[in-house]
Amino acid sequence: MAEVGVGEVFTKPDRREAFPEVSQIDRRMRDLRDRGWRIATNREDPTLTSSEHRFVEMGAEVWKPGQSRAKTPAAAITATQRREIFDVDGHLCRICGIAAGEAYDGGVETAQLDIARRDVRKPGVGVVTEMVTECRRCRVGGRGGVVDLEALLAGLRQMSRIERDHFGQWMAADHRDFSMMERLWGEYRTLPAESRQVVRDAVSSAQG
Repeated sequence: MAEVGVGEVFTKPDRREAFPEVSQIDRRMRDLRDRGWRIATNREDPTLTSSEHRFVEMGAEVWKPGQSRAKTPAAAITATQRREIFDVDGHLCRICGIAAGEAYDGGVETAQLDIARRDVRKPGVGVVTEMVTECRRCRVGGRGGVVDLEALLAGLRQMSRIERDHFGQWMAADHRDFSMMERLWGEYRTLPAESRQVVRDAVSSAQG
């Protein structure tokens, strides 16, 4: 927490240099994951090299008495359940829509699908955990949030009849076609600040 910081990168040599007296330091770090610590490798974060790790989220304060014990693992998903969830989700990541083995933009890394647990706040029930298909890339940084189903349903109730019909067509097809403006907006939102300014200047010049 003090030397690296959440969101920052450290390397295997950094770790060994910091704890020269600790044997099996790789195993010690893996033990932290069982206690809620999230430390990404290049399998989860393609921006990392094979020797780098990213500190994503702190877990249990293992230096405190009683906190070093591993959390009780969540119930394992059976092979049958995995197949059923993949079938229901169309064997596609429900975040980005990519299929298993399909290459991401750039064509270097291919997608691997897995089952993720998603917390959903349901009307009259509270927060429940449900299963959903996600690719490994989308799972990076995506944990810990709660989907508010009541807020989504409230938004649907505010739609006009035409909007609800249109939304229903998207659900029936489980697909939505984006206009060029929407695709460009999505790309613009991913740009660094300097590049976003270049786009804003271009739009201002065209308007002027």
